[in-house]
Amino acid sequence: MFHTQSDVVFVKGLKVEAVIGVYEWERVITQPLLIDIALETDISRAAVSDDVSDALNYKAVCDDVSAWCQALKAQLLEHLAGQIADNLLAKYATHKVTLSIAKPTAIKPADAVGVQITRYAKASSNDA
Repeated sequence: MFHTQSDVVFVKGLKVEAVIGVYEWERVITQPLLIDIALETDISRAAVSDDVSDALNYKAVCDDVSAWCQALKAQLLEHLAGQIADNLLAKYATHKVTLSIAKPTAIKPADAVGVQITRYAKASSNDA
């Protein structure tokens, strides 16, 4: 499923209604977005404790991503994806985020169009 040597917490098919697009008519409506997220993180503590406080909370991730999409009202999917990835890296215990955002209603002959990005946490000065 995921080609990684790390543990992954993922969200598949998060549905969000948001203002997105460059055309004037797109700025006054919401459109559906489908978002997939893979957060590489160490789940070993939660795997042993069986305690949600030791886990990366995917419900909180979904709530945050939905709120960010709705608040940002981005023109470009590229911009939205970059902002979401940066926010996830800043807020959650993850060292790598891969996400895709699809607009399923953007191009009629296509099932969906979209972007996929991967971003990494910046090494802190303590890592040196």
